[in-house]
Formats: sequence, structure tokens, C-alpha cells
Amino acid sequence: MTRIIADISVSLDGFVTGPDPGPDNGLGTGGEALHTWAFSEAPDDRRILREATARSGAVVLGRRLFDIVDGPNGWDDTTGYGAREVGKPAFIVVTSSPPESVRLTDLDWTFVTTGLADAVTAARERAEAASSDSGKDLDAILMGGGATVGSALAAGLVDELTLHLAPVVLGAGTPLFTGGAPRTLVQRSVTSTSTVTHLTYDVL
Repeated sequence: MTRIIADISVSLDGFVTGPDPGPDNGLGTGGEALHTWAFSEAPDDRRILREATARSGAVVLGRRLFDIVDGPNGWDDTTGYGAREVGKPAFIVVTSSPPESVRLTDLDWTFVTTGLADAVTAARERAEAASSDSGKDLDAILMGGGATVGSALAAGLVDELTLHLAPVVLGAGTPLFTGGAPRTLVQRSVTSTSTVTHLTYDVL
């Protein structure tokens, strides 16, 4: 069964970017420390990254994050989603209007202008189709940014939350949680490495 999984790196004080994020500074000042684990050679970090990307049948992201990853300093063959790890999933972008052009034309982009819930539905449908085609159980992944993941959690659209808790205090930036309805989480796994603590919860 296809699940909606929010998967994001976060600081100890709850930020998913450092201060002053923007198109040329996607993770904000000091925010690179959030993703140190993704470039680690530690076996558990490599396994978790590989497993997360391998189960991705479709990926949801917000427009601000799209503008960063598709920008001139964004993804390439070495830093893209699951680069050199897995095939390329469909990408669903939540936006008020589609961009005039796309740099990463080798990726499958769908732009949803009718809201986050419709984007999640589209991602679930794409992941289910990919599961049928591949014979594997694939999920729809919410990769960010923070507002997209936070809004999906608040709206009850998420089945599973995976946090990569980096050992850094950023002091400011983009918060993951900004209020909303309470959610009960059930802890399913904890894996600690030298660079991060990987936490997985079911969202009730």
C-alpha cells in the first residue's frame, strides 16, 4: 500500500534551513550542516539514504524548493534526488503558477496549481502506478520545503514522518513546526550515527 511519507532534515532547534535562505543560498546560512549525513560514508547513513530513495515512487516539493533545485546552482548528476542511487521518480510541485521553463528537463515534473491536497493525491497516484509497473511497493515522499511538510502534517495528509535530526543549533531559519492541530506520533525506529539521528514515526 502506498504511503505518504514526509522526510526532512532538521536542526535541534527545529529549523529546516538556516537564516536567510534564498535561490542562491538554498539552505540558508549554516544550513549545509543539516545535510552532512547525506554525504557521509557511514554505513547506516548510506543505507538509510539508499532505502529512502529506492522507495520513492513520486516526490512532492513546494515551489520555493523547486526554484532552488532547478536553479543554476541546483541539482546535477552528483547532487540530485538519489543521485546515482536509484531511478528518477516523478516530481510533483505545489505552485500557484507553473514556471515558464525548466532547466532539469530530464526529470518528470508535474505542476499542481490547485493546492497541497491535490498535489499529494497526484503523487499517490503516480507512486501507485510506479509500484504496478515495477512490482515494488513504492511511496509518495514529501521532501520539503519546511512549509510544505509542516502544512501537510497539519492537514493530516502524512502517514509517516522521518526526521534526520542534525547535531546543530541554527538559532533562526525556516521552522518545521509553526502551530496547527496536535498530532500523535508513534515512534518506529531510531538510528544514531556520528552525523545525525534518524527518527521514524507513524502519524496517527
